[in-house]
Order: sequence, then C-alpha cells, then structure tokens
Amino acid sequence: MSTALPTEWFLFDNGSVRPDSTLSLRRLAAALSAHLGHAVQPVSLLHSTKVDAAALGGVPARLLEPALVEFFSTNPTGEAVLMPLFFGPSAALTEYVPARVAAVRERFPQARVRLAPWMVNPAETDSRIAEILADQVCLTARARAWVRPHVILVDHGSPQPSVAVVRNHLGAQLRGLLGDTVAGLAVASMERREGAAYDFNEPLLATVLSSPPFNGGEVVIALQFLSPGRHAGPGGDIAEICHAAEEASPGLQTQMTEPIAADVRLVALLTERLDQAQPL
Repeated sequence: MSTALPTEWFLFDNGSVRPDSTLSLRRLAAALSAHLGHAVQPVSLLHSTKVDAAALGGVPARLLEPALVEFFSTNPTGEAVLMPLFFGPSAALTEYVPARVAAVRERFPQARVRLAPWMVNPAETDSRIAEILADQVCLTARARAWVRPHVILVDHGSPQPSVAVVRNHLGAQLRGLLGDTVAGLAVASMERREGAAYDFNEPLLATVLSSPPFNGGEVVIALQFLSPGRHAGPGGDIAEICHAAEEASPGLQTQMTEPIAADVRLVALLTERLDQAQPL
C-alpha cells in the first residue's frame, strides 16, 4: 500500500513591516485553506518578522525559508508547494526564491519543492485581475459620487521589464473593461531605479499627476497592490504622492482604491495556479 507524500502548502508574499499586510495574507490563506480542504500556511519572504506579534493577534509572522526548514526537519522526504502572491515575475520569484530553496536543499537533499506561477500572464486571455481592479475603480468612484473620473493604474515599479509588461497588460485590459465610464486611463509606477536601463517603469505616478489631464479634476488611483502596507496603506507612499500632487494642483482630487487581496475571486485564480506548480 502506498503512503501519501507528506505535503505542506505555503502562500507567500514579499513581506512588510506593517501588520495590516500580514493580517491580509493570513485572511487569504484561511480562505484558500477552506476552499482546498487542507491548511495553507501564510508566510513572507522578508520583513514581516519585524512586526510586533502583539499587533498580529499574538501570533508572530513567519518567513518562508525558516518555515521550509521546520517542515523538512520532520519530513525530510516531504513536498512543499509554494503559491506566490505576486502579480508578475519579479526577481523575488525568478532569483530569490530559487536561491533560498537551493539553500534548504543543501540541508535536505531529498526535499521536494514545487512553485506555482505568478498570477498574471500577458500571454493568456484571463482578465480576472483586471476585472477586480475595474470593480474597485467603480466602487471608489461611486463612493465619491464621481462621474467619468480619470484613472491611473499604479504598481510599485520594478527592476524587471517583465513586471512592467504585466502592469501595461493590466492597464490595457482595465481600459477596455471601463470603457466610456471613465474619462481616460494611464498607467504609472510608484517609484523606479535611476538610470536609462530602468526607463520602462515610466511614467512615475508623481509625473502623471502633474500633467494634463490628470493634474485636475477627479482622479481614481487604481492600486495594483494586493495588501495594505508601507506603500499602499493609509498614510503610505502613494497617499503621500497624491497629497503632494493635490497641494501643487488645488483643482485636483484623488482617491485610492482598496488593495485587492480581500476579493474572493483570488481564491479560484490561486487554486488554478496551484495546479500549474512545477518542481524547483
């Protein structure tokens, strides 16, 4: 009689020093656990262990590599399935995670690890992330009683051109979904590295908000962010950029959408990506 391979599932994000980000990750992992019928462990790559456990319901945040070591210490021939909570192929997925898994395998040579794909593939016709973003734009505009606002889709910015391709792809899908319900749509990065090699991140959010027609009237800032944190949370970097833009252009009104990790549609999408997991 065959014995089932001991398996642990991990949902991971990049990590944040803001407790709201870890709490958001935990809620999504709980929803995935209920959907899949087995536990999914919420972990981060970096940063989150700096958060005081008291701000996390008394339960400290966990990082992926130590969590893998803990699992393989008692299941050296087991399998870990990793589900990334990332929009696109950032260096965290293409470089950092493979390197950390290789380090774990040095201690546990028989360990098996599979990595699921990121959520958005521009080669596919899937538009679920864009649909979630479109719904957030509509909810935000409706809450402010805005009719045909301008929209800026903003991501963090990345040193990886392929991540900017994902943002531009989502921007094109979002433009098509919103149609004439908005006055216009632009894409932007929150920040970028210096140098011409990283020009693919342009334009920056601050630049768009200082340029017509986005420097006046009603502008919805569509956050291509999954969870609140230092960038997308209240008082975060994007809020500060918007505030500075409004100070510079008194006729400008901005309103950010909510990050999208709370949307139940992510559960089905992540489940499909889980089925596509490949060995590392």
